[in-house]
Amino acid sequence: MQSLKQKLESIAQSQQGLPFSVYSSVTDQHLLNVPIVKPLLICILGGEKRLGDHAQPNSSDTVCAVGDFIFLSNMPNINMRNISQKTEYFALLIGFEFEDFAIFNKRPAQTKPFFTGKLDNLLVQTLDQFVDWSPSAPETLWHTRRQELLLLLYHMGHKQVSAIAEPPSLSHKVEILIGSNIELDSSSESIAKQLAMSDSTLRRKLALENTHFQTLKDRVKLGHGLHLLQTSGLPIGLVAEQCGYQSQSRFTDKFKSLFGLTPSELRKTKLHEKGE
Repeated sequence: MQSLKQKLESIAQSQQGLPFSVYSSVTDQHLLNVPIVKPLLICILGGEKRLGDHAQPNSSDTVCAVGDFIFLSNMPNINMRNISQKTEYFALLIGFEFEDFAIFNKRPAQTKPFFTGKLDNLLVQTLDQFVDWSPSAPETLWHTRRQELLLLLYHMGHKQVSAIAEPPSLSHKVEILIGSNIELDSSSESIAKQLAMSDSTLRRKLALENTHFQTLKDRVKLGHGLHLLQTSGLPIGLVAEQCGYQSQSRFTDKFKSLFGLTPSELRKTKLHEKGE
């Protein structure tokens, strides 16, 4: 596991455009309402991750320590803490597409929005190969290696993996379309057209899912901003621009409103902090 961490550290600054990400920090990160649009595997290689309503003193958190993994469903959002444990929080993240789960013929009913497990030697070896292979492999083949990971988890006894991906709701479809052109100021009319429905129908159906177009739009844009702040040294103004915000101050206000801290405060937790 240590060799995998060292390998990831060596490519942490050039990981954009790969089928995995690396998140790290040297001080604790307390994040609220983190949007999980697609199923996500998080492997803890340093520090500790806590999930739950940790704002409440008596709440029961799910704790993932070094050597653990957590597989999150495409739930609306989640509160989490990334804890450095006085050294460094370090995690490998792999996002999955809904189509990856087509390998499972039967989909049991999902009972929990996530499950946890241990990074045993076979899983670590497979992750190591995945990381080695990804930079030189064509993107069209990424899904085959993701499916290998899913099958491995299933045969390791984590049968829940076959049910972890919720069928895409209309909200998820809207989020995916917005995310496909993140720098554009996508309108509800343009998204509705892509979904072959009227704008009024789209808004009405989203209301039935207890959400609104602007809420989804903000979640996607700010979620992308969170990812860029975690994985790159881009200036915050450029991050805001790449998320479709012309004003850095507006991006900062929206970011803090959703996640509970500003982009600058998040940056201060980072190991390799870049000047703004």
